Amino acid sequence: MTSIDQGSPAVADALRKAEERARLTVDDAEALLGARDAEFERVLALASRDRDEGLIAAGRERIITYSRKVFIPLTTLCRDRCHYCVFVDTPGQLAKKHKPSYMSPQQVLSVARRGAAMGCKEALLTLGDRPEDRWPEARAWLDAHGYASTLDYVGAMARLITEETGLLAHLNPGVMRPDELAALRPVAPSMGVMLESTSKHVYEAPGEVHYGSPDKDPDVRLKLIDDAGRAKIPFTTGILVGIGETVRDRAESMIALRDASERHGHIQEVIVQNFRAKPRTAMQGAPDAQLLEYAAAVAVTRLVFGPRMRVQVPPNLQDQAEFELLVRAGADDWGGVSPLTADHVNPERPWPHLDDLTRRTSELGFTLRERLTAHPEYVRDDAWIAPEMREPLRALSETGSHLAREGANPTGANPAQRSSARNVGRDEAAPETANGETAANAVLVSSRSTGLIAAVIDRAAQDPASLDDAEWERLLTATGDDLEALVRTADDMRRYTVGEAISIANNRNIASSAFRSSGTGTAALRAAGLHTDGEPYDLAALADAARDAWDLGLGEICVQGLVHPNEPATAYLDIARTIAHAADGIHLHAFRPQDVCDLADRAGLGLDAALAALRDAGVGSMPGTGIKIASERVREAIAPDDLPVERWIETITAAHEAGFSSTSVMFYGHVETAAERIAHLRTLIGIQQRTGGFTEFVPIALPGPSGGVALVGERSAIDEHRAMVAVSRLMLSEHINHIQIPWTRHDAVTTAELLASGGDDLGGTLLDGRVLPASGIETGTELPLNAARRMAQRLFRPLRLRTTAYGEPSAERKAAAEHGADGTAAAANASGAETAEPAPVGSAS
Repeated sequence: MTSIDQGSPAVADALRKAEERARLTVDDAEALLGARDAEFERVLALASRDRDEGLIAAGRERIITYSRKVFIPLTTLCRDRCHYCVFVDTPGQLAKKHKPSYMSPQQVLSVARRGAAMGCKEALLTLGDRPEDRWPEARAWLDAHGYASTLDYVGAMARLITEETGLLAHLNPGVMRPDELAALRPVAPSMGVMLESTSKHVYEAPGEVHYGSPDKDPDVRLKLIDDAGRAKIPFTTGILVGIGETVRDRAESMIALRDASERHGHIQEVIVQNFRAKPRTAMQGAPDAQLLEYAAAVAVTRLVFGPRMRVQVPPNLQDQAEFELLVRAGADDWGGVSPLTADHVNPERPWPHLDDLTRRTSELGFTLRERLTAHPEYVRDDAWIAPEMREPLRALSETGSHLAREGANPTGANPAQRSSARNVGRDEAAPETANGETAANAVLVSSRSTGLIAAVIDRAAQDPASLDDAEWERLLTATGDDLEALVRTADDMRRYTVGEAISIANNRNIASSAFRSSGTGTAALRAAGLHTDGEPYDLAALADAARDAWDLGLGEICVQGLVHPNEPATAYLDIARTIAHAADGIHLHAFRPQDVCDLADRAGLGLDAALAALRDAGVGSMPGTGIKIASERVREAIAPDDLPVERWIETITAAHEAGFSSTSVMFYGHVETAAERIAHLRTLIGIQQRTGGFTEFVPIALPGPSGGVALVGERSAIDEHRAMVAVSRLMLSEHINHIQIPWTRHDAVTTAELLASGGDDLGGTLLDGRVLPASGIETGTELPLNAARRMAQRLFRPLRLRTTAYGEPSAERKAAAEHGADGTAAAANASGAETAEPAPVGSAS
């Protein structure tokens, strides 16, 4: 980072002007961006002062805002070639992904409706710039569907979203002409485009990030921003830090935006975004923007714009530990955060959970409040809002503050009031489905799937709660073209909600059934001929294994299984304490409901006390295994030693209410019926509605003598699995975001097919480690990160390393994980033999 020397007269003069609230120049901004040490601290203090005074003046003292949104990537085709972008696809890449050129109106509505049901109020429409100018495939799609341009389609979808769901569209479609801005103003209360940088160098120089991208010309972008002001559109813009621009460029970008804001008053917020390098891009080797450099940009933006402006920092692009510095730098808005959809522009960076964001904001001394896509200053002034948008805004805004109304869920207009936007194609009226709905309310399915089942698939994607059990059973037993339509619809639902990333946790398993009290070591146990489920260990060996896991870069240790009946029930607590003490910082995912009940019963603690003791011992989350199907008939037939179903429900519910998250599972393919599978999913939905504690669902094919039984006799095994995954995705989509594919139960080809049937997660790497390598319940089966990455690449999808709770690992853990990405053998400098693809194994739950 180029900087002014500490203590220079330029920095001192700029600080004096900021103190006096004088108008800052480009030279002043550049000087402040180079402040160091005590001067940097002074910059932060002045930025905090201005932010706090601005919030008081706005009637929102100590309030940081965000917008609850769904992210709708209308098309990933684009005429630009930005060197850091993973959002954009070519037509060839779309074909390999089986992905359409544009989201259909039906797919758009499906995502929007789910977002509305979850309390979202914003639909962010993001897309590539004018793809039809570069790609004949885009032009052909628009012509076939009756749209003059991509922006014409954007307008139709924005209108459709608001009329059908009540969500408010925020449009981010790139560069627009004045006539296009005017045409879109009646369908969206706000719009935006990032300026990114005024640097001509990064646009004009071969090899720089914006070279070959006509829409990234800074002059073109600044003209758009001015045109939006003349059109009286509340507008979001901002700068991108760390893409090859100089400090002077940053300063000039801030001043250019301030000047536009002063001319028209329309810039409602300025985003200061930090560059994050992404794999498979020209900038994949470029360093991320440094934290202090980024914080300086946030703070100087605040000082350049003053108290009135809202300054936004995207919360998913930094660790939560960094929030404190960014709030000290004057930020007062987290931007759009989605409880449903991924950040499709930054797929490797998940949104923070809203509960976590609320908590962290409170820890920093602020209250988190939801706002609408148009900020309060613009909502209260009709001059800024097109007449068509005023009533939809009022329906969701709080009287007085004009923030989002607490607890409000958007609803669409009365059917009698809806416009012709329901007829979403311009070339013909929208046809009716078998249940009388127009195609605007239905997800597009294979044209070869017709009649009643096509309508059921449509409704499963649009409104899964509307299906009765018999309809879900019919989907679960679909074959042929109907199954293909079901799978394609489920995978589209996955794509447009959780996104393209395939996630995996870097972990290892340890079976608690192999534990023996200290003093009875491995050699003695073997000499005594004692049989265990894995390598016997005592607490000392367990501590060594935990430290080894940490050293290998793992983020989770999973422990499950009943301890040996000769061991005291408190052995569960000893195991947890040992791991937590030996590897402070690793997440302990431990003990099934059956294990918890064993502790509660044998130790005489009772359920609540047992859960509290496990929490105190270091357990962070729990496996949700322990039953096959939530049916007493099934339990008695194939797993009589499992917990009774009602006790499993009681225990997992109590665990969630005690603060533990857990997985949820189904073991299928034995004596259960289709009706019992659907009832099992209904049971999980009921628990999730009460507790919200399930992080994922894992449909596990039961192997062995009692497994491998098909619901449909003539259906292949892989079609049995595809149907199960697809129905799980659709039925659970409003309740449990992630569908995990248990790769240990399938070969690599089948695993890939199931990831393309609605799956988005691979569970864990299950590395054996160098200490007690045979102590896990699936010993000998590993999926190192590089092997998982190759699997994802064959599907043209990115791999994302995640935490147990689907968050972002720390930079330290990610670096450590990558060091051992080829597995424990490579990490231990073993023979270097190539890691094989995963093979099926038959371990129990």
